[in-house]
Amino acid sequence: MAAKTLLKEKRPNIFWSSCGTHTINLMLQGIGSLPRFKKTIDQAKAFTIFVYGHHRTLACMRSFTLKKDIIRPGVTRFATSYLTLQSLMEKRDALRKMVVDPKWDEIPDVKTRKGKDATATMLSVPFWKSVALCLKVFEPLVRLLRLVDGDVRPAMPILYGELIKAKKEIKEAFGNVEKNYKDVMAIVDKKMKDRLDSSLHVAAYLLNPYYSYRDASIFDDPNVVEKFMLCCETFFKGDEDKEYLPVNEDFDKFRTKQGSFGKKMARSCERFEFNPASWWRLYGARAQNLQHMATRILSLTASSSGCERNWSSFEFIHTKRRSRLTTERLNMLVYVQFNARLLSKKEKISNKKSYEVLLSNDATKAQGFFYEGGDEQALVMFRDPDEDEAEVPGTRMTWRTLGEAVGADEQFQPRRSRRNQPRDLDEEEEFESEAEDGDYEEEQIAFEDDEDEILGANSFDE
Repeated sequence: MAAKTLLKEKRPNIFWSSCGTHTINLMLQGIGSLPRFKKTIDQAKAFTIFVYGHHRTLACMRSFTLKKDIIRPGVTRFATSYLTLQSLMEKRDALRKMVVDPKWDEIPDVKTRKGKDATATMLSVPFWKSVALCLKVFEPLVRLLRLVDGDVRPAMPILYGELIKAKKEIKEAFGNVEKNYKDVMAIVDKKMKDRLDSSLHVAAYLLNPYYSYRDASIFDDPNVVEKFMLCCETFFKGDEDKEYLPVNEDFDKFRTKQGSFGKKMARSCERFEFNPASWWRLYGARAQNLQHMATRILSLTASSSGCERNWSSFEFIHTKRRSRLTTERLNMLVYVQFNARLLSKKEKISNKKSYEVLLSNDATKAQGFFYEGGDEQALVMFRDPDEDEAEVPGTRMTWRTLGEAVGADEQFQPRRSRRNQPRDLDEEEEFESEAEDGDYEEEQIAFEDDEDEILGANSFDE
C-alpha cells in the first residue's frame, strides 16, 4: 500500500504488520465462496429464511428447540455462518423431528416449494455431512480468529504457530488427500503471504519457547532463521554492534538452553497459557540484547480490531441526531461508553475466565440468514487491499481513495425499504395472509448469548 511504502521510506527500522483479524476473515470469505461450501451455506440460509419468514414456522421451530434460536449472530458475516451452521448441527435431531411432526405438516406454508425444500434439507444426509465438513474446515481458522481478536493476551507470539497448526488440521479434515484440500490451502496461503508470514511474525514464532523448545527442528528451518535475522536487522538498524550480538551470541544461548534457559523452572513454557514475554524477562538476563528484542516483539498484539471498536463507539455517538454536541462533550461520551464496555468485558473475563469475541449482541451481520439479499444490505464484505488498492497511474493515490473522494460507491447504494431494514432475532415480519393465524402463542424466548458455550466441530458426529 502507498502509506506503507511512504512510512518505511522515512523510517526504515519500523515494522509493518497486517491486521490478523482482517486477514483471517479474508481466508474465511474466500473458502466460503468455494462452490462446495457456498452450496451448503446457501441451503442453510434458505432454511432459516423460510423458518423466520413465517410466524407459525418460527413458533414451531422454537417449540422443538426449547425456545432457542437457530441463528447465532456473529461479529462478522463469516463468523455468523460458522456459528449458525454449528447451531444447526447442535439442534439437528430436534429439527429432524420437527419436519416429520404433524404440526409441521399442518402449516400451509410448508406445502409451498420453499417449504418442501426446507423439509428436504433437514432430512438430507448429504446436507448434514456437508455441514460437518464445513465446521471441520472452518473451525481451525475460527479458533485462531478468537485468539487474534481477543483482548485477553497478546496474539503476536502465537499467530504464526497457530496458523501452521490450523493448516495441518484443515488438511486432516480432508483426510490429507491433496486434491481435496488443494483449493482451500491455495486461498489460505495466498492471504497469508506477505501478511502473516513477515519477519516479525516468524521471529515471534521462533522466540516463543512454547513452539521452538517443543519442536527443535524450528531452529534448523532456513526460512525461519533467515526471517529471524532479517527481523534483527530491522530492529537494530543503524547499530551494527547490537545487531551482531543477538544473532551470533545470544541466540545460541537460547537455542542450546544455556544458563537460565535450561533451568527446570523454565519448563513453564510448555503450557499454552504462559506469557512468553514474562518468560524472557525472567530467564533471558544472560542474553540482554535478544531479551530486549524478544520482550518487545512478544508483547505485541496482532490485530487492529481494538481500534475499530473504539472508532465504532465514536460513530455510534456522532450521528446526525446528535451532531450539535460540543467536541468536549462528544469526547466525554465516547470515553464513558468505551470504558463501560471494557469494564463489562473485564467482569466477564474474571467471572468465566474466558471471553467469547465472535458472538454479537445484535443481528446486523446475520441478515443473510433472515431474508434473501440480506448480506448485501448488511454491507459486511471484507476488502482485500491487494486487489482494490492499486495506484492511479502517475500518482500515489489509490483507485479506492479516488472513488471514495467522488462518492462513487454512494451513487450506487440502494435506498432501503422498511422490509430490508436489519432485523433482530426477536423481530418477526408482518404478513397479510390469513394462513398465518394459528394456535401458537408468543412466549418469552431464551436467546443464545455470550453465556452459552461455543462447541467445536469435533463435538458433532457426521
